[in-house]
Amino acid sequence: MMETLYPIGIQNFEKIRKEGYLYIDKTALVYRLAKTGSYYFLSRPRRFGKSLLISTLEAYFQGKKELFEGLAMERLEKDWVKYPILHLDLNISQYSSQKDLEDILNRNLVAWENLYGADPAERSLALRFAGIIQRACEKTGQRVVILVDEYDKPLLQNLHDEAMQTELRNMLKPFYGVLKTMDGCIKFALLTGVTKFGKVSVFSDLNNLMDISMDDRYVEICGITEEEIHTYLEKELQGLASRQKISYEEMCLELKKRYDGYHFVENSIGMYNPFSLLNTFAKKKLSDYWFETGTPSYLVELLKRTDYNLYDMAHTQTNADVLNSIDIVSRNPIPVIYQSGYLTIKEYDPEFQIYTLGFPNQEVEEGFVRYLLPYYSSITAVDSTFEIQKFIKEIRMGDAEAFFARLQSFFADTPYELIRNLEVHYQNVLFIVFKLVGFYVKTEYHTSRGRIDLVLQTDRYIYIMEFKLNGTAEEALQQIEDKQYALPFASDTRTLFRIGVNFSNETRNIDTWKIQTT
Repeated sequence: MMETLYPIGIQNFEKIRKEGYLYIDKTALVYRLAKTGSYYFLSRPRRFGKSLLISTLEAYFQGKKELFEGLAMERLEKDWVKYPILHLDLNISQYSSQKDLEDILNRNLVAWENLYGADPAERSLALRFAGIIQRACEKTGQRVVILVDEYDKPLLQNLHDEAMQTELRNMLKPFYGVLKTMDGCIKFALLTGVTKFGKVSVFSDLNNLMDISMDDRYVEICGITEEEIHTYLEKELQGLASRQKISYEEMCLELKKRYDGYHFVENSIGMYNPFSLLNTFAKKKLSDYWFETGTPSYLVELLKRTDYNLYDMAHTQTNADVLNSIDIVSRNPIPVIYQSGYLTIKEYDPEFQIYTLGFPNQEVEEGFVRYLLPYYSSITAVDSTFEIQKFIKEIRMGDAEAFFARLQSFFADTPYELIRNLEVHYQNVLFIVFKLVGFYVKTEYHTSRGRIDLVLQTDRYIYIMEFKLNGTAEEALQQIEDKQYALPFASDTRTLFRIGVNFSNETRNIDTWKIQTT
């Protein structure tokens, strides 16, 4: 049997179809998109299939019927008209200056002018773009299809620089505004990106764009569903389970835990990360493939710049207006983190239209929290893995003294300039450490602003911890007794540790802890 060819890193529809790569048929949704509207915007995390969607639409509007043989599109489309296509991909530069954006736009305009002609009177980028659309329509007798891939890359690369954001926005706004002014010459347009910059941004004049990012009809247009795994990869799934030496059912659960869980609309099915899933099948090994391909440094800088409480981030509640738009003057990092794929919809309250967010799956949660640690302490990324390993060993061995001595060193080594808000910093370091420990031992959080209560459980030990800020370890220990935190474990045969911990503003560290054992 011929081995399955997985299209990892291949975003060209024609290449996938001609060279026999696995293709999960999304063409029924592509057909619906093309036939029910003209102007669309779609936001999805990186490596989620946006470029392949653009490429599929390009092949469709080029009338390449032969590429759709055996797919849903073959029975749906009868006409197969060829349209002029303007495909703009902004993913190929780092945009460290306004000139980078100008160069890319100009290079595309020159290529299109070579095809459809130029007018010396058109000097600005926007005027040239409008002229090209009009001439392409006149020359071919068909209205134009416009496909923009990663429209937001210049803005996303400069989240930290408001002045640069303004310059880039002022260049992009009139350029994209052409989509509205040239409506009569345009058949179809789709802009894709990781994020949606709204309000005073590039979309403020584009009220004709239909945003399908949170549209239930198009939830499955990027990513892979559980049903699609069983339809297209059933034999490979069985082979993967055999290779991992676990049952078929266990393999299904493991894939779901690691890579499923993206909900782009309330009460919708979960979507699997296609990049991680296909890599897992290709390499026959479970790993953090998506997270390893791109580090969210811009998100971490945003979290630190806004002194954001990480517990709040991982359990935040918000509304659709916040999720749907990024306002560069806002200090709320949640829309960027959500749209980048590090948070997803977990629950929805229809009465108040409130979304509860959380990490989509284990790959994202563990990868993101592990990545955070060096930013909130002086420990390097390499050392952090070993430090967490030592924490876990101490917990498993029942060595609470060593555990807290190590935790104390985390705070002691943190440079003063890293700490803007001491209380939030204290909570954030504890959140990161206990989250990472919690991937290996059972953890329960009972958190409120100003303190963190924690229960850790192993096969031999139970740790009940109470943290105080500017109090005493004795007070923390007394609270464990007063609130009867140990009551649920009264009949448990494991060794139980009651631990009171105090964090001092004066020393900027844990100053004392008290341990009682039963």
